[in-house]
Amino acid sequence: MAAAVIFSSCERDISIKLHSTEPKLVVEGTIENGRPPIVYLSRSVGYFSRITPDVLENSFVHDANVFVSNGILTHKLKEYEIPAAGGYNIYYFSIDSSDLSTAFTGQLNSNYSLKIDWQGKEYMATTTIPGITKKIDSLVWQKAPGNNKPDKVELDAVLTDPPGFGDYSRYFTKRNNEPFYPGLVSVFDDQIIDGTTYRIRIDRGVNRNNKRSDDFMYFDKGDTVTLKLCNIDKPTFDFWRTIEFDYASAGNPFSSPTQVAGNIKGNALGYFGGYAAQYRTIIIPK
Repeated sequence: MAAAVIFSSCERDISIKLHSTEPKLVVEGTIENGRPPIVYLSRSVGYFSRITPDVLENSFVHDANVFVSNGILTHKLKEYEIPAAGGYNIYYFSIDSSDLSTAFTGQLNSNYSLKIDWQGKEYMATTTIPGITKKIDSLVWQKAPGNNKPDKVELDAVLTDPPGFGDYSRYFTKRNNEPFYPGLVSVFDDQIIDGTTYRIRIDRGVNRNNKRSDDFMYFDKGDTVTLKLCNIDKPTFDFWRTIEFDYASAGNPFSSPTQVAGNIKGNALGYFGGYAAQYRTIIIPK
């Protein structure tokens, strides 16, 4: 009884006042071999903010000057919009089709820089499109494990990694007419498989905005599947590795806090990344 009195007398209400912060610029920029640069710009929203389509559309940044350079040409990107569900729009910057004199697409083994001027501040980033070193040898499929999945199949890839550490990769899958989606864990290094030919399961890429079923990683009989495997540089690998770790541990009170490793200089969030892409398609019979 005395212990109960002591503990109850130690109780007190704790009020935590959260500091409000100014929104930061959020950058998602990519350049891929054979494709033009694409840059999405938005403002960050509060951690406890209610995310709605209106909030997302209003978060896009429109009044920035965006430049991409390959070391020879510097091109000012133009903003475009594409319709999305519900009458909303998505905005992005890419090459100005009305002024192609300085426009370019990505090339293997090349370096690129990004500069953004917005609200009197300058933001910079650099990236590399490496060579295609890790190779897709083949795609194979087999029946998904378990007797309750007769129409599901597991997709495997046979890959060859060259000798020498430092080959980083990210993968995406395209199923039938769907877009390319990254895997739930989409980035890998070569610390274990360096210099070997190996077989690995390729989980189906996911749209993180949709609810996932228990068998989301499998494909269906009759699917046409394309694997997009990209060599990437280490900053791009570090960005997605920390993003995906944070995504997987969200809500886990025992997980370690994660600092996302972006590469934008100027107190902005996000990354500018180069992708050396290769593709391989398989038709899974019904």
